[in-house]
Amino acid sequence: MKDTAPDIEDRYRTMLLRRSGEERLKMGCSMHATAQALVRASVLTADPNATSACIRRALFLRFYGAEFKDATRERILAALDRYAEPGE
Repeated sequence: MKDTAPDIEDRYRTMLLRRSGEERLKMGCSMHATAQALVRASVLTADPNATSACIRRALFLRFYGAEFKDATRERILAALDRYAEPGE
């Protein structure tokens, strides 16, 4: 669904391209961090006692899970389960 007029899209694109590469990279990193925070909040809302491992799995599945075939996805999840944060 596109609800933005083409001239507005063009103006927005022009404004973004006027920014330096560094500014655009910072914007992208900020958006990614925000998306991760939303996933973490969602997991913790569903289970306030969720472990770091559970949150790592949820982040992987929501961001990248659909990109892998089942067997590969399961191997990645198993590797994430073996990884432990200090103090876990």
